[in-house]
Amino acid sequence: MVDTKELWIKTGYDIFAKSGITGLKIERLAKKIGISKSSFYHHFVDLDLFIQYLLEFHISQSYIIAKKEVKAQNIDPDLIDILVEHKVDLLFNRQLRINREQKKYSDTLTKSSLIIGNAFTMRWVKDMELRLNEKQLEAIFELALENFYLQATVESINHKWLLSYFAYLKRVIGSFV
Repeated sequence: MVDTKELWIKTGYDIFAKSGITGLKIERLAKKIGISKSSFYHHFVDLDLFIQYLLEFHISQSYIIAKKEVKAQNIDPDLIDILVEHKVDLLFNRQLRINREQKKYSDTLTKSSLIIGNAFTMRWVKDMELRLNEKQLEAIFELALENFYLQATVESINHKWLLSYFAYLKRVIGSFV
C-alpha cells in the first residue's frame, strides 16, 4: 500500500523543484498522482503546511547527499554521479535560492547549505588544487555556486555538462591564482 502523504510530498517536491512555487497547485498535484484533492486537505490542511513538509523533506535529502559526498573520492565520477542522482534536490535548492527573499526559503537554504556545503567544498578544493585562504575559498565557492544555479536546469544537470562545468571553473579560477 502506497503512503498517500508521502506520495503528495514527493510529487510536490518534484514539481516545486522544476516549476517553483507557482507550479504548486493542488488540483495539478491531485491530477498528477491520481488522488482526489480531499486527500490533500486530509493530510496537509492547506498549501502553507504542505510547503513546510516539502522544506523538511529537503533537509532530510540534504543529509542523505552529505553522507554520500563524504565518501566521494573525487569530482569525476564520484561527486558528479551524486549530483546527477540528486538532480531534483539541486533544482529544489535552486528554487530556494530564487525565493530566498522569503524567510522560510532562506532559512531552509541556509540549513541545507550548512549540511551539504562542507563535504562538497572540501572535495572541490582538493580536486581543483586550490591554494587559497579560507575567505578566498568561501568567496570563490559562493560565486561558483551562484553561477551554477543560474545555469542548472532539468536538461543541463547531467554527467557531460557537470564535467564541462567543473573544467570551466578550474580554468577560470586558475587564471586568478
